[in-house]
Amino acid sequence: MEIITIDQQNILVGIRPIEPADESTLYASEVTSTGRAVPKVRRQSGAARVIARTLLGQLGFPPLPILKTRSGVPIWPAGMVGSLAHHDTVAAAAIAGTKRIAALGIDIEPNEPLPENLIELIATPNEQRMYDLRLLQRRDLFVLKEAVYKAYFPLYNDFLEFQDVEIDLPARLGYVPKKDCTFSLELLVSNNVIGLAYSWPTCGDLAPLI
Repeated sequence: MEIITIDQQNILVGIRPIEPADESTLYASEVTSTGRAVPKVRRQSGAARVIARTLLGQLGFPPLPILKTRSGVPIWPAGMVGSLAHHDTVAAAAIAGTKRIAALGIDIEPNEPLPENLIELIATPNEQRMYDLRLLQRRDLFVLKEAVYKAYFPLYNDFLEFQDVEIDLPARLGYVPKKDCTFSLELLVSNNVIGLAYSWPTCGDLAPLI
């Protein structure tokens, strides 16, 4: 498992391949929480939770089930926020303490071009003017917008479309105009493309609260 620290070590990110036995790592309560998910989905879910439990363990938490709300948001221990993600072969998780980080979202995709005809769905007209075609054909905007949504939803219980989020890559910011809410962004690119979005204790602030 690879572990990365973000935002002056306030955020822990873990990444690892999904393994055949990961389905068996789920707690009974987590299996119940996943409902009628097929084995592949349970395996992916188990892998992401193995990572999350490992990260939590580094902060002194004992192994514990990570359940989810009816809307699918993972439930974290008191004083913590986090996010889970996976694609077909790799899982990821991110956690942080709420004293420094109010909301957190992560997404992961293989480092491959977007399927054809998705640029106009994902990129806003402004983003299509800002970025060249080569970047727009990558999955960078996709993972960052997914990460913003995962950070945003627990704060507002409100759904976002891709067009609801503006990504400023040079500034490393994601903006949701309808709530005047800004998230800091991190983009990690290797064999995978990983997007991370987070906010400090007041969503919309561009600097951490002291």
